[in-house]
Amino acid sequence: MPVVCLTDFEARARKHLSKSTWDYIEGAAGEGFTKDDNIAAFKRIRLRPRYLRDVSQVDTRTTIQGEEISAPICISPTGFHRLAWPDGEMSTARAAQAAGICYITSTYASCTLEDIVTAAPRGFRWFQLYVQTDRQLNKQLIQKVESLGFRALVITVDVPKLGNRRQDIQNQLNLKENLLLKDLQSLTERNSTAHLQMFPIDSAFCWDDLSWVQSITQLPIILKGILTKEDAELALKHKVHGIIVSNHGGRQLDDVPASIDALTEVVAAVKGKLEVYLDGGVRTGNDVLKALALGAKCVFLGRPVLWGLACKGEHGVKEVLNILKDEFHTSMALTGCRSVAEINRNLIQFPRL
Repeated sequence: MPVVCLTDFEARARKHLSKSTWDYIEGAAGEGFTKDDNIAAFKRIRLRPRYLRDVSQVDTRTTIQGEEISAPICISPTGFHRLAWPDGEMSTARAAQAAGICYITSTYASCTLEDIVTAAPRGFRWFQLYVQTDRQLNKQLIQKVESLGFRALVITVDVPKLGNRRQDIQNQLNLKENLLLKDLQSLTERNSTAHLQMFPIDSAFCWDDLSWVQSITQLPIILKGILTKEDAELALKHKVHGIIVSNHGGRQLDDVPASIDALTEVVAAVKGKLEVYLDGGVRTGNDVLKALALGAKCVFLGRPVLWGLACKGEHGVKEVLNILKDEFHTSMALTGCRSVAEINRNLIQFPRL
């Protein structure tokens, strides 16, 4: 049977992967409430379509940080793509380049940054940074991605400590030891330091430290993991360029709001002064439309990209992106939107309390 939606890829990917790999990709923190709610929350929102409009031409293009993308559907940072496919992040990068969208490459990529750039030399890439305790290591990594043509720095803020991921604990999964993190390894070798495990994420990194990052790079800085108006206001105060509303796919702190539920609060707090994006729970074109109607500039996909990668490598990721883009195109036409600029809050009907 043909693959017609993102959940079809989910079912097929599970058959392709080992239990421990599947558990890692699908794993959640705690009881998994937030992971499931990310998806369910979209279904609590209804659409208010407008008809008798000329939708013979529908344009899905938009921009993020001034760069044009073919649709407001991009790729979130996820690590260890070689768990899903031999070419790992190189296949993901090629698919993103072909689709004309942004791919955020993870600190925990299982391919070197040079190989990823070589695989998709015209690709639009941002780099996701887990801030390490060694400042020199952070500086070298930031300078490296800047020199390689990455166009923004995405700092993940919701991992001062790893979440309570029960399945990984049960599987005794230690990816840092089982997979070589090529770029951190090359940088630590220069510092004559032996083990990756000696470079934990910096749990002391705080708002005032952002000025140090800003002092060593010209790249725009995006914060990933913001869920509240208070932190959104602080992001504005500290002059970052964007926010990704995200709960880490429900992998960090359980029982926090679904990303789509937190979006409205964050969008209202920044008052249009910086771009807001959404990550978490997007599975259909209607989900993309709902996120944009509530103020997101674009959405980022995590697990579905890995499902496509596990099934067919680069071609699977292309299919995932194309299916979602086609669904989004249909959603726009059926709600009377001819361009992304016409998508607004009037399309949304909230559930009655």
